[in-house]
Amino acid sequence: MAKKRSRKNRKKKRIRFHRSFFLPFILTLTAAMALGVLALAAHQWIMEPVKTKKTDIVQSDHGKVTPVIDNAAPEEGAEQTGDGAEAAGTEKETASETASKYQEVLDDPAFMEENAIYVREPAQPGRVTMTFAGDILFDTNYAIMGTVASGGDISKGVMPEVIERMQASDIMMLNNEFAYSNRGTPIEEKQFTFRAKPETAAYLNDMGVDIVSLANNHAYDYGPDALTDTLDTLRETGIPYVGAGRDISEARRPVYYIVGDIKIAFVSATQIERLDTPDTKEATETSPGVFRCWNGAKFLETIREAAENSDFVVAYVHWGTENQVELDWAQLKQAPELIAAGADLVIGDHPHCLQPIGVIQGVPVIYSLGNFWFNSKTLDTCMVEVVIDETGIVSYQFIPCLQSGCRTTLLEGAEKERVLAYMRGISEGVRIDEEGFVSW
Repeated sequence: MAKKRSRKNRKKKRIRFHRSFFLPFILTLTAAMALGVLALAAHQWIMEPVKTKKTDIVQSDHGKVTPVIDNAAPEEGAEQTGDGAEAAGTEKETASETASKYQEVLDDPAFMEENAIYVREPAQPGRVTMTFAGDILFDTNYAIMGTVASGGDISKGVMPEVIERMQASDIMMLNNEFAYSNRGTPIEEKQFTFRAKPETAAYLNDMGVDIVSLANNHAYDYGPDALTDTLDTLRETGIPYVGAGRDISEARRPVYYIVGDIKIAFVSATQIERLDTPDTKEATETSPGVFRCWNGAKFLETIREAAENSDFVVAYVHWGTENQVELDWAQLKQAPELIAAGADLVIGDHPHCLQPIGVIQGVPVIYSLGNFWFNSKTLDTCMVEVVIDETGIVSYQFIPCLQSGCRTTLLEGAEKERVLAYMRGISEGVRIDEEGFVSW
């Protein structure tokens, strides 16, 4: 009996041994499987691609880089099976195939900041609408501000139908012919000097302006301090600028807009004044000023650089003779040079009146847009709306406007036709239809 008891005890011992082995083993295996499932889920969550809906304006050192990314997450509880999963796969493939050719640039905010690259979503996929206007003035010492001074409503001066057209554009550009500052002293013996309160820069946003030229003969009217205040004010207001800077590198630098999959360069310079020692100082390596093109070599070099780094180049030039419809020799000399250097569109201003539309080597040139909203005189003026796609210019429309009584309005009917007929009469080599569309 003792032997049997001994065998039985050994059997019980063996059974107890197996139980003590299997229970921890099962618990360990269960825990490992759970951890594996969690790891797999975490891996899938981490690797899920971010879906970017829109990247908005990115400032250069005119301002801070602020890409805005909207991350779209699937609805809670959503499940993809069967055809839905296949559709999702197709969508991902299509998105990959249609990724912007500038995606590498868009993914590098530091590069964008350094190179003055901004981003906009096009209103119409595959096309970019750009609108251009001439000179504006916000100086409260002049009559033009009388219509808006009391309530601060710019639509009392630039009529709502004009602003609506400006705001509808993907990129709207005009000439900012004054300084924003409370500092500085006017240049001695200069007949007209212009300076506006910094807070008036908000009117640019109200009108839908996306970029301004400072390459003109009034940006420096109150000296270097007022000019640098202008640069700071525009940066704080979120308005990119070309044609002036704290030094020559900034003054001559192009500003780029990537709109959809089209990269557009904007460059600007002034021929005015035509002196070796002008009142409006040119920027240097160490001092602020404008970008001058009376001697045009540096401007042509800038255009060539812009052409190498973009799909389309806009040259916005301050030139010509004030109040003279006829083109002067310097305009006629420089226009083909700009185009040979790589400009795809030439926009001119300064004469304070409309000048002809021409075409050089297939590139349209409007030599002067005239005043846009600048003084109390009654003057015909315009906006020019240019639509481009990846192949170049799709349409070019001259939009007749009138500056009168310190207000700028769109023209319709007989008055619209009167201005269009005038432009037909002074413009050679182009056709302008009843809606202002220009062909060549």
